[in-house]
Amino acid sequence: MGYQINGERLLQNLTRMAQFGLNEKGGIDRSLGSQADYDTREWLKSYWQEHLEAEPETDPIANLWVRHQGLENRKPLVIGSHHDAVPDGGKYDGAMGVLIATEVLETIVEQGIPLKHPLYAISFTGEEPNPYNLSTLGSKVISGRLRKDDLTHIYNRETGKSLEDTIKWLGGNISELEKARIQPGELAGFLEVHNELGRHLEAQGLHLSGVSTITGIYREEIRISGENNHAGTTMMPDRKDAFLALADFATGLNEIVAAYEDPDVVGTMGYVKVNPNEANIIPGSAVGIIDIRTCERKIITEIVKQLDALTKKIEDSRNVKLQRSVLLDQPARFMDEDIQRIVKENLVKMKEPENVMVSMAGHDAANMQLVTKAGMIFTRSVGGKGHCREEFTEDADVIKAGQLALDTILKMDEELP
Repeated sequence: MGYQINGERLLQNLTRMAQFGLNEKGGIDRSLGSQADYDTREWLKSYWQEHLEAEPETDPIANLWVRHQGLENRKPLVIGSHHDAVPDGGKYDGAMGVLIATEVLETIVEQGIPLKHPLYAISFTGEEPNPYNLSTLGSKVISGRLRKDDLTHIYNRETGKSLEDTIKWLGGNISELEKARIQPGELAGFLEVHNELGRHLEAQGLHLSGVSTITGIYREEIRISGENNHAGTTMMPDRKDAFLALADFATGLNEIVAAYEDPDVVGTMGYVKVNPNEANIIPGSAVGIIDIRTCERKIITEIVKQLDALTKKIEDSRNVKLQRSVLLDQPARFMDEDIQRIVKENLVKMKEPENVMVSMAGHDAANMQLVTKAGMIFTRSVGGKGHCREEFTEDADVIKAGQLALDTILKMDEELP
């Protein structure tokens, strides 16, 4: 029958971590640099220290690591995800992957399972979009996509606190950022477990899947400059309404993306800020952030070209100025074929349908793929809910995913050099 994880313990830990940042509506507020982020880290380090017989480490970007020593002098394997959450988020996104990584290591320690490779569990810093306008922060740094000069002048858009001070508070040190960098070939492989955050698995009647590709993600900040003026006395033709211009842009983006009629091409304006945001004042400035996702690079290029035309149209019709700046331009990442095969083989052994799928959400595995063999396991999200407090994965699926992760890590340990 092989080695088995402790499913009840995994579910208990998932419930425990969900208490950090729990709001009165039942959602979780655990953004990068929040008190809940700090408290989760302290709990996780304490748990690792007590149950994994190893001393946790915090790297310069404040990623959390814990190591189990292998029997041979081989390159390490890594398993993990992130513990931060979107505002009013759910308890599964990211946290489940960290706790499955924890359960895999705890099972290995508890049952004395021999490993050839050293095995690390990791909880990445700042995977979710946050007030610093950075996502997958920890994995971007260790994969070399972000360096010290990229981060020393970043500030929280709501509080003004510097990212440098925040990382220091969390136990890191941006001045030593290069020490966090992992060079290609230093690791043997990486595995991440995550809830799907969509309903592709549910639509197919599936509970688990491997991942073939992680979608490309393109984000822009849209700043619109109009003119504050009186809501009653200003005649309609004389208005320079920044909010209406931003709304035109959001609607135009939706029309452009929808015209592709492709479930793997999507776009959203998910962040909006209007100034001065008063009922009797025509808004003079507005800011929005757009998010476009597709695995096809040429489609991103096409959409951006159409947004250029949309920009000119809005400027002319609304008598405002638009300033657009790219926040993220991340191409699609392809997961390692060997790890995909191992996941599929283990699915068959568990009597689950053999399946791999495209991830329409971004994940730390996309950055880890730049430095090592990387793979992912998805669990079903009931109702396709994600990035909201209603997200839910059935207990049985959480346990199955934990077991699949253990079986996959053991097979990776056996097969990978």
